[in-house]
Amino acid sequence: MLRNLLLRLSKLLLWLIGLSVLLVLLLRWVPPPFTALMIERKIESWHTGEAIDLTRKWRPWKELPDDLKMAVIAAEDQKFADHWGFDIAAIRAALSHNERGGSLRGASTLSQQVAKNLFLWSGRSWPRKGLEAWFTALIELLWPKQRILEVYLNSVEWADGIFGAEAAARHHFGIGAPYLSSRQASLLAAVLPNPRQWSAGKPSGHVNNRAAWIRQQMRQLGGSHYLQRIKPDRRDWWPSWL
Repeated sequence: MLRNLLLRLSKLLLWLIGLSVLLVLLLRWVPPPFTALMIERKIESWHTGEAIDLTRKWRPWKELPDDLKMAVIAAEDQKFADHWGFDIAAIRAALSHNERGGSLRGASTLSQQVAKNLFLWSGRSWPRKGLEAWFTALIELLWPKQRILEVYLNSVEWADGIFGAEAAARHHFGIGAPYLSSRQASLLAAVLPNPRQWSAGKPSGHVNNRAAWIRQQMRQLGGSHYLQRIKPDRRDWWPSWL
């Protein structure tokens, strides 16, 4: 009896692993029609009675401004081009900070944020963290860095129920994403830690100061030249190990 149960559970686990690999591989080329976080926000709106519009327009890599790409890297993950999904030094620093009793500090890379936004529910449980690590590893293995950032920019939340760069640019500034200025891009990146409370369109002093720091970091990283480091080789559009 126990042996049969373990056998069935093993088969189920193998199926789930296989499906997750196929899903991540498919999204290497296909724009995600929705994310787990979008579903979560929609369910929240049903409970609160506040209608939200999750309509968004996907902007391919070439239509996204370099300033926005660099602002997000400068704000969220300056080692993006160098790591394999996890910034060990940042994780250690965050753990040390949290142990000292400070406000909780995260250490999520852009790859980790894509994994949890696309596939997972909100929370800090260990099962969720385990799944986040699994999906992060898959994304890093199967997608080029450029694709990771492209999906991030098109799926991250930039205000309550506002997802993706195009929707964010129109919501905060009344323009399309390709027309964002460097300052506007830095303001959008500045609110990412708390997009439901901070506004890029009507920035507080804190948001303005953070945006100025982000622009300074963009220059120190080399500006748009940094993006050459995450540009995939033509031969890399299919994983070399497949």
